[in-house]
Amino acid sequence: MLTSAELRWFSRGTLPVEVSHWFALEGLGDCLAPPEQREDVYLYTEGCEYLGIKLRQGRLEIKWRQAEFGNVRFGLLEGKAEKWGKWLCEDPTEQSFQPASVSGQKVWVGVRKVRSQRQYQVLPDASPRAVPIDELLDQGCSVEITQLQVGSNDWWSLAFEAIGKDDRLMANLQSVANWVFKSYRGPQLLLENSYAYPSWLSVVAPGS
Repeated sequence: MLTSAELRWFSRGTLPVEVSHWFALEGLGDCLAPPEQREDVYLYTEGCEYLGIKLRQGRLEIKWRQAEFGNVRFGLLEGKAEKWGKWLCEDPTEQSFQPASVSGQKVWVGVRKVRSQRQYQVLPDASPRAVPIDELLDQGCSVEITQLQVGSNDWWSLAFEAIGKDDRLMANLQSVANWVFKSYRGPQLLLENSYAYPSWLSVVAPGS
């Protein structure tokens, strides 16, 4: 099981130009990963905000919210931090966990994504250091900007996902978020728009 502290915001519409330019700044480090395009298929379970199930690139991912850390602030920005556990299940035969097997079922929601990522190692003195996204870390935090599309509806998301020892998860997240947000000049990020994917699905899922 993989455990992380996560903080996310979702906003309607296309990604603002000022946010895109900010995330590409060299001041955030020189390790910006190339954008990744893919489509994930989520199982929508009405009224269930603590469980996420999706098909991603031939595997099944299950996420369970283990704890709520409460509200966190970064200047005028405010969000809700949570602890999530994740399990991955793969089929070497590639016969299972394929989107085609659930195509057309209303409880499964296809989400097209264009995701840009940065990753930071959190050093012993709590300062962040930009590293390549594929570098394995013991203590760190990734930051992502994701353009989302469900049907003809556009959204975008900004998220932090911290890893490390349980007693350092939130410290790692806050260290990186505090540093990254020093240069942020995009739209205000509000508490009411801060939640995880299961809650977002309740807004965008057809017929929800």
